[in-house]
Amino acid sequence: MEQNIQTLETSGDVLFMMLGAVMVFAMHGGFAFLEVGTVRRKNQVNALVKIIVDFSICTVVYFTIGYAIAYGVYFYDSAETLVADKQGYELVHFFFLLTFAAAIPAIISGGIAERAKFWTQALAGALFVAFAYSLFEGMVWGQISFLGQDGSWLAGLGGKPFHDFAGSVVVHSMGGWIALVGVIVLGPRIGRWSASGKSTPIPVSNIPFLALGSWMLCIGWYGFNVMSAATLTGVTGLVAINSLFAMVGGILFALVIGKNDPGFIHNGALAGLVAICAGSDQVHPIGAFFIGGIAAIIFVKGFIWEQEKLKLDDVLGVWPLHGISGTWGGIACGIFGQKALGGLGDVSFLSQLIGSLIAVGVAVVFGFVVYKTLDALFGIRLSKEEEMQGSDLSVHRLEAYPEEVMSKYS
Repeated sequence: MEQNIQTLETSGDVLFMMLGAVMVFAMHGGFAFLEVGTVRRKNQVNALVKIIVDFSICTVVYFTIGYAIAYGVYFYDSAETLVADKQGYELVHFFFLLTFAAAIPAIISGGIAERAKFWTQALAGALFVAFAYSLFEGMVWGQISFLGQDGSWLAGLGGKPFHDFAGSVVVHSMGGWIALVGVIVLGPRIGRWSASGKSTPIPVSNIPFLALGSWMLCIGWYGFNVMSAATLTGVTGLVAINSLFAMVGGILFALVIGKNDPGFIHNGALAGLVAICAGSDQVHPIGAFFIGGIAAIIFVKGFIWEQEKLKLDDVLGVWPLHGISGTWGGIACGIFGQKALGGLGDVSFLSQLIGSLIAVGVAVVFGFVVYKTLDALFGIRLSKEEEMQGSDLSVHRLEAYPEEVMSKYS
């Protein structure tokens, strides 16, 4: 009887993890359509292909290298051995965390869209997932006792270890800050600014596709956050409601600050969800609402600032959306997680601040090393002719709407 109950619990955990993995996997379709709806029509095929190819490459490198670095687990035993331990739970746990790891190149893709070489960027994404991301993941969630473990130096310094329940910092901040480096090294798209520095905005191409991408990400985020509990016994409704309130806060604040702009509104939802990942299991729903709302302000104002003042051609605004909002999420966990503000009190502001800033340093250093090296070896940018033609034709030899071209000659 006891054995049957244990088997049932294990089976439930395997199913729970598998469903979470599938939900977060579906988010990658959201990344794809968010980019498709933002870039020009001549680069829409490329956006779709990049996301699915990057996910596939990440699967291989995370399986063979990254997961071992982060958790010290290898998958080279027989299939019989792999399923013997908790009915293959470690396998679906890998699948779940793979979908997190693969978000790194998906995030970067939106920042450097429309001018990056396909294969060079695929290689860059593989290197980030295999080494930079997995190293930091291991420091927070895995076997490398440095930031997030009870015995880490940070736990001794701040009283509590660095806490990132579902990846505000580990996933989003890392991806967003690496993307910033890519944007800087690549430079702006042709025509984005004139020789005199005058801005020539490139409009969003398809609001319905952008909105579809946002909706797909919002729905999948409940797998991202809630199922980070990793087991049925660990799941809590607090995470689900905090995710909801942060998303709503992001939407409403973006609505006001962004003056009804649909791009800001749909990305405001994502900014709120990015920021709440870290403390979704720690803060009160009202705190989550303001965490998400402040993240939306960060995105709207940050996007305008980087485009108009810094002249950074970050196409989807992934640096403020994921990088800065992710950093804010890590720090906000240490603020709103305190009992004085209705939180559970299991976090330290000092630890959250230090851990969040270390992530920025790791991302920026690895980003420059990888992009500068690849640029010197192979070049990371399309030629002027290829960029003007569009990556759909220059890379994939097919446009998103070929029938329109055919109709010109019929």
